Amino acid sequence: MNKDGAPTVMGLRPSAGTTSTGANVAEAGPAGRRRGILLVLSSPSGAGKSTLARQLIDEFDNLTLSVSSTTRAPRAGEVEGVHYRFVDSATFRAMIEGDELAEWAQVHGNFYGTPRRAVAEALSAGRDVVFDIDWQGARSLTKLWPEDVLRVFILPPSLTELAARLRKRATDAEAVIERRLARAKDEISHCDEYDYAIVNDDFARAYHTLKSVYLSRCANAGDAIHLDPAALAGVEACRLSSMGARVAALISS
Repeated sequence: MNKDGAPTVMGLRPSAGTTSTGANVAEAGPAGRRRGILLVLSSPSGAGKSTLARQLIDEFDNLTLSVSSTTRAPRAGEVEGVHYRFVDSATFRAMIEGDELAEWAQVHGNFYGTPRRAVAEALSAGRDVVFDIDWQGARSLTKLWPEDVLRVFILPPSLTELAARLRKRATDAEAVIERRLARAKDEISHCDEYDYAIVNDDFARAYHTLKSVYLSRCANAGDAIHLDPAALAGVEACRLSSMGARVAALISS
């Protein structure tokens, strides 16, 4: 069942003929559920990946957010077990030593990691999972589950716009913002390790493209979804092979 109480089709919301991406949703067959998809979203802080991830999760029942463990202090409005699992450094290090994490990294002085068991269980159950992680985490997940990972890098329109967004959200001290901006070029330089890159210069357009990328992968995995030519063209346009010049311009700016 979807979030409105209506039957779902292969875990996707049905609609009156098509989704807003132009994806026609057919009836699901009797075949068994396919394996889950690991949708990895990465970006410099402030590029909008978390907002995009939340909207995608709100739309599709079979898609959940991977809840990472972190040693970072909670921000205003963050809920334990929903946004993160907040742990101390000793607990996190014990998780590393116990090989309990699928990936982990130290970012801006704090540790972040993804519990391995939860990912394996989701894959086996056919549940799709969104990961809001950096390039190091994406690389680790790809090594563990190379056939299951769909990697999308979210790019800001420019580094100037990225700085403006970070300051506007007013969640970090200026020193932290400066560290995030200094790190942004290095993060963008790893964009070539991803399958797709989407420029978030207009949220509605970026979301439409991200949804098309996700639905395209669902269709390839066997879900009864048919993307129209315009949606398919949008997917092809954000493949890394088509985005090289835009990425290079951001790094050199």
